[in-house]
Amino acid sequence: MVRRADFLAANRGRRAPMPGFVLLVRERGDGDPAMRYGITVTKKIGGAVIRNRMKRRFRVLARELLPDHGIAGADHVLIGRDGGIERDFALLRDELAKALGKIMTRPVDAPRDPARRKGKPWAGKSPASAR
Repeated sequence: MVRRADFLAANRGRRAPMPGFVLLVRERGDGDPAMRYGITVTKKIGGAVIRNRMKRRFRVLARELLPDHGIAGADHVLIGRDGGIERDFALLRDELAKALGKIMTRPVDAPRDPARRKGKPWAGKSPASAR
């Protein structure tokens, strides 16, 4: 994946947070069975050398695990987290396999409960009525 719109669309899909990364998966629904993947590592993680090392590790993991454990016709996005570069590669592999398993067991289009939003004391109400 290279287009920003694809990454933003994946953000509306299912997510599985892990200690070293966050996995986002969104089924495209375009009839194409190809699995696509994207990798994002922000500058908060570190300099260019650190970010590129983390992306290389994610690329190897994606190529190894997605053909067997990924969802056909879906976009998979790995977002690097702080501390992910120090994690053992075998541990990252196990975490990605676990995250893919969690994603597979969740319903595709489960409606989100607006009352479960974090940080909003007026969850479910309009901001004007919360005052």
